[in-house]
Amino acid sequence: MTTARKRKPAVRKPAVRKSAVRKPAVKKPAAKMDAIGMLTADHKKVQKAFKDFEKLKKGGNKRGKSDIVRQTCADLTVHTSIEEEIFYPAARQAIKDMDVMDEAAVEHAGAKELIGQLESMQPGDDLYDAKFTVLGESVNHHIRQEQNEMFPKVRKAKLDLNALGVQMAQLKAELESQISSGDGADRGKRGMASARSRASTSSPQY
Repeated sequence: MTTARKRKPAVRKPAVRKSAVRKPAVKKPAAKMDAIGMLTADHKKVQKAFKDFEKLKKGGNKRGKSDIVRQTCADLTVHTSIEEEIFYPAARQAIKDMDVMDEAAVEHAGAKELIGQLESMQPGDDLYDAKFTVLGESVNHHIRQEQNEMFPKVRKAKLDLNALGVQMAQLKAELESQISSGDGADRGKRGMASARSRASTSSPQY
């Protein structure tokens, strides 16, 4: 008798799936904001900062409060500068509403006064927390006035908000570079003083 040869079981190689080669995602360039979009983004940033400060007030975190106050004062200084040098003059000519524009200018003056005081203070000083809180209340009121009254009128006036946005972005970058923390405290203070000076001396165009 012939014995049947045992066949070795076929060894199946595991199927190798060809993974799809994924190309690295290419980030689309951020859409350029028009003038109102840029100002609204600034508004959201400082509003968040004021809320964060209120939370820190309860915990007594002096370092955290100091960082928020310093950065917010710098942000507001730049913001008021680009509004007063570029946006407000264009808005005045476009909407012809002197009351809205004049009220905004007065609110800026009050904010700059508080900012100047806060820059010479430290957490723990008398009225430090109170002054920043009052600044926040004033800024929030100012934001509501702009976004509910001024901005809608400016949009209806059909200004070239994209062109204004480009000019404002250039000035903003210039001012922020002057007061960036990487340039040192002294240079930062000089930059903020320069920005405030430019904002305070810009004459409204009627």
